[in-house]
Amino acid sequence: MSRRHARCSVVGCKDDHKSLHRVPAAEDRRAAWIDFIFEGQVPATVGKNLLVCARHFKTDCFSNLGQYTAELAGKLFLNEGALPTLRGVPADERHAIASVQLPATRDIGCQTEPPQRRSVGTQLSLKTLHSHYRSAAVQATVSCKNFGTSTGPFTHSLPLQRPRSIKQPYKRPRLEQEEFEEEEDSLEGCSILASQGLEATYDSEDSVTALTESTVMSDAESTSKHEIRKYIVYETCLMELFDVCAVCKCVCAVKTKRLGTFISVEQLCEYCEYSRIWKSQPLLDNTPAGNLQLSAAVYISGASFFKLQRVFKAMHLQIFLSDTFRRHARMFIEPAIVHKWKNSQELMLQQLSEESKVILCGDMRADSPGHCAKFGIYTMMALNTNTVVDLQLVQSNEVGGSSHMEQEGLKRSLELFGARGVTLDCIVTDSHPQIQRFLRENNITQFYDVWHMEKGISKQLHKISKTKDCQKVKKWMRAIRNHVHWTAESSKTGPERLAKWTSLLNHVQDIHTHDDPLFPKCLHAIRSTRDKSKWLSAATPAFYKLEKALTKKTVLRDIAKLSPHHQTSSLDAFHALILQFAPKNVIYPYLGILCRHYLAALHYNENADRGQATTSSWDPIYSLSFPKTRKGECRAKPVKTEATFRYVDDLMDMIMENVFVDPSSYRAEILKMNIPPDPSSEYEHQNEEEAKFL
Repeated sequence: MSRRHARCSVVGCKDDHKSLHRVPAAEDRRAAWIDFIFEGQVPATVGKNLLVCARHFKTDCFSNLGQYTAELAGKLFLNEGALPTLRGVPADERHAIASVQLPATRDIGCQTEPPQRRSVGTQLSLKTLHSHYRSAAVQATVSCKNFGTSTGPFTHSLPLQRPRSIKQPYKRPRLEQEEFEEEEDSLEGCSILASQGLEATYDSEDSVTALTESTVMSDAESTSKHEIRKYIVYETCLMELFDVCAVCKCVCAVKTKRLGTFISVEQLCEYCEYSRIWKSQPLLDNTPAGNLQLSAAVYISGASFFKLQRVFKAMHLQIFLSDTFRRHARMFIEPAIVHKWKNSQELMLQQLSEESKVILCGDMRADSPGHCAKFGIYTMMALNTNTVVDLQLVQSNEVGGSSHMEQEGLKRSLELFGARGVTLDCIVTDSHPQIQRFLRENNITQFYDVWHMEKGISKQLHKISKTKDCQKVKKWMRAIRNHVHWTAESSKTGPERLAKWTSLLNHVQDIHTHDDPLFPKCLHAIRSTRDKSKWLSAATPAFYKLEKALTKKTVLRDIAKLSPHHQTSSLDAFHALILQFAPKNVIYPYLGILCRHYLAALHYNENADRGQATTSSWDPIYSLSFPKTRKGECRAKPVKTEATFRYVDDLMDMIMENVFVDPSSYRAEILKMNIPPDPSSEYEHQNEEEAKFL
């Protein structure tokens, strides 16, 4: 405990030291302390406020002596059970005990150490103290300290003009305790060094600075430039570090230069000619690393640069122009994405070529709804591994219209698989007429996705249930949807699927035996029904419309080709993921939308096999959802584990360490691509003045 204007209670101690410790209240320790204070001659009455100064304790009695001597702590704390034992000061501990004083006031808002000062007796008049003149009667050497600057030694004499007034640095408000936890961990080594026996010339402040700088330098050298942590720094706080000279503490002239998120500060002291140039980011061939890394992070994460620009503008953060972002994307980011996807695709195609039979599913996603789509990208997914193996981007002017883009995308994918030696077993698609004809002409087995089939039938039944005298159909809608999936999963051939499907018309009439030998009777147990009003009769409008909807020629043809096991639900999930990287309400160029689909495929392939999240007791976690197609029905959806983003780290490493160093080899892959001209190039362009009057 520290007290001001108090004196040590030990008999014979005349020290007026300010680091005093109260006698403990515990009886066993209090008796030992009192016996030491009065040298064994304890008076009859002893006061409560007895104090013992720090000079009567050995150095190993303090728990924070190292931090105290290094001026990292304001008070000394005794170890549990420490007892005073010293009446004099041993020679080997004089340097440590003598340093037990309250630290001098020190501003933590400056990153430079103050110069050493000492008092020298001079015979100067009062007026001569205003400027730095040296007395001829004093032969004193001015102590100098190396601050690690690039300037040469200060050898010439000081100018004989009065220096400018010294500006006191601003003092930062005290931060919360939890914000200093990491710094305290890094300074634990300082207290260990200070608590050991060191020489009398040991400077604790220099050791702390050297240890901290060496730790930071070692971390920076072992970490790549783009992996170094970044912070948001206010301009006023940054300028506090350069307003005052680090040598003579005079006000300096400061010049700044900005380039996007990069800023450089040039500091010049006109009095002692100290100068330095500080840069906020490392430079990569005159390109700020932060600007390039920000462009790459925005592009790879699927974010919008214009939205980020508005966020920066709202916070008054400095950022570069959109032209710089496009130049970074064209020169470095997009070549890296194409290279990453091509290498990943080659590995997947090599694995598929080693398999005997491969089951694929394919579907096209247009960049806009309707028949005015500009781009259509056809996706091929391997259902055995649940990975996207090919993406084919087709522009509408390549095939004469958006209605022909899906067939062209499928054709290009099949040509790629054939060139790589991949043997197809079957392909699962939707019931697109052009795709049916193309696969039939090429003798490729095709199956239809069950969900697309069930969705189309559900829409027709929902429409029928709203008509007059057909309300009973609504009671059978859920059972009919389940019957579609059961028919596909439990059947091996097309005729068997048709037999099970048509048996539904007998089942809704409470008839469970059928004429078709492939499915003679229902497999469920025969039981009496409480609600007999749900059964349909053959001579009613509801049954007639239901029979017409379920036995149409196109429906029976598609039911026979339903996929027995594999579906395109994973492909639909991938199409939903693409919206995070390439939303349909944003217009992208050809290479831009292709690279964003490549990013979506890399993200999906990395996280395709994520397991279900569990609680601390290993119970699976579900979330309730209300799908729009279920008309208010609730479903328990399993919650997946957190997604990973290793592909982002790989791309950042490639861009910063490889592509930026030598972009020519990566750009060569893009130059080999056949990028079609924009559709607007086919039309005659008028100038702006002529277009105003059209």
